[in-house]
Order: sequence, then C-alpha cells, then structure tokens
Amino acid sequence: MPRCTAAPVDISDKDARVLQALERRHNAPQGLVKRAQIILLAAHGVGVRATAERLGIGRATVQRWRRRWSSAAATESALERLVDAPRPGTPPTFSPEQICSILALACEPPKRDGQELTHWTHADLAAEAIARGIVESISPDSIGRFLREADLKPHRTRGWINTP
Repeated sequence: MPRCTAAPVDISDKDARVLQALERRHNAPQGLVKRAQIILLAAHGVGVRATAERLGIGRATVQRWRRRWSSAAATESALERLVDAPRPGTPPTFSPEQICSILALACEPPKRDGQELTHWTHADLAAEAIARGIVESISPDSIGRFLREADLKPHRTRGWINTP
C-alpha cells in the first residue's frame, strides 16, 4: 500500500539563508524559529511525520505551515510568509496616538479644573483626558493599565514631576 507523501516545498537560496539566519538568532521569537525549521526541513525532503517528531510539535502544525508557505505569493519575503494570521476579536478601543497623549498628560503638572493637585490619580487623569477631548470615554482602570505598561507611577512617586 503506498504511503501518502507531503507535497515538496521549494525555497530559493535567498529564502533559505534568511530562514537559517532566523533559526540561529538567539532573540528570535520561538514561534518564528519553529516555522523556519519546518520549512527548512520540508525543503530538504523531510516528511510531515518526521518533522513533527523531530521538532516535538503536532503534524497539523507542520501541515499548516507547509501549506501556508506554498500558497503564499512568491513576491513575499520569507519573514512575511511566516507571520501569524490576524487574530479574531474586537479592534483596539484606543489608538496608539490616544495612549501617547494620555501618557503625556500624566507627565504634565497635575491640574484639574484650574486647581493644582498634589498628584494625578487614575480618576483625575481619566476625567482630564475626556475634558481635553483626547478620548470620548475612558475608565480609571484603563488609565492604570496604560501607566503600568509604560512603567509610569505618578501616584507612587514622591514629587512625581511637579508638585505645588
């Protein structure tokens, strides 16, 4: 009984060099490294099952990336072919520009409704961002998340930037 064999994967010398360089990079995301290894093994004629066993991943994963590589346009670079597909879900609520404006606001001297404050609170920053028209609405929790991600702690630092 004949065994099913995977369709051959052809890669150019340039793509092979890019994939080998990616595979050797120490700071490369491991998902990209695994994908590069899948394609390099496929180019050397290694089958789906052997690739899955060698890399310690599922056969479906090997098949998926071999198929994506083969169906991608040849004009795309090797890295573009290995990138994840967009994930489903809701789009971001706040644009990067809005987040940057909120972070810049947190770095300003704390002033709300003409009164100087000792420090910014998340609620004060949210109210000021709405008052300035940066966003239509935002919760203090979202402000706190943005500050944590940027490693800004205006409410914990003595004197923060400017105190009266």
